[in-house]
Amino acid sequence: MGLPRIVAGCDVGSTTGKALLMRGDEILGFSVIPCAVRPELTAEQALELAMREAGVSSREEIAYVVGTGYGRVRIPFADENVSEITCHGLGAFFLKPGERTLIDIGGQDCKVIRVNSQGRVVDFAMNDKCAAGTGRFFEAMARVLEVSLEELTMLSLRSGNPAQITSQCSVFAESEVITLLNEGVGLEDIAAGINEAIASRLAVLVRKVGLEGRASVSGGCAKNRGLILSLERRLDVELEELGMDPQVIGALGAAVIAGRKAGSADTGGG
Repeated sequence: MGLPRIVAGCDVGSTTGKALLMRGDEILGFSVIPCAVRPELTAEQALELAMREAGVSSREEIAYVVGTGYGRVRIPFADENVSEITCHGLGAFFLKPGERTLIDIGGQDCKVIRVNSQGRVVDFAMNDKCAAGTGRFFEAMARVLEVSLEELTMLSLRSGNPAQITSQCSVFAESEVITLLNEGVGLEDIAAGINEAIASRLAVLVRKVGLEGRASVSGGCAKNRGLILSLERRLDVELEELGMDPQVIGALGAAVIAGRKAGSADTGGG
């Protein structure tokens, strides 16, 4: 019996495109790129880059592709598409098996997903009605403070007195930040206040779903150490790192599903 066939997952979100190639349980390579003008182009570019990373020269070597994310129905080479809820939950489970709560902070929405001991989603909650608590919110705040996202993170870690930001609306929160700047509040305290405000909103979602087993964070905002620390304080838990780039967890879950489909085809299963 030969090696398992190569499969791929492609996650086209609102701000980034991700692709990941696997053979069996081995991750061969992945990519994360800014979104292009159209989801189709984002998917094509992400897959090509992941293929180069994996040393795969032809798409004919890829047996099955599962698409997920905001633009999943527009991925031209996907054999099927699966919801990002399922893919994120399964991706986290693949890296850290067992019951788990996953907090996914995407570019335009945030989700809390709870999976059981088999990696199946048993409950979830999503905030997709407002930018507050998403990557776009952090980008907007960084622009107001005239710093990069990386600087925003580092500033927050130096704060000793986080500012109070109370608005639940991202537009009004931006006005609050401008007022704080005009009042002479330090950048580090404003940055920490932004993290505290978002952590508070995310904690509400987590409590709706219930915190069971271990907890992790995926999405680009998982790289914001200040936000992670604020979340840990709010939830009174230690958030586990998943062990790879948190932005590709959805693409990983999609690739795991693709591997199952390819394996089923090899054995003649349905």
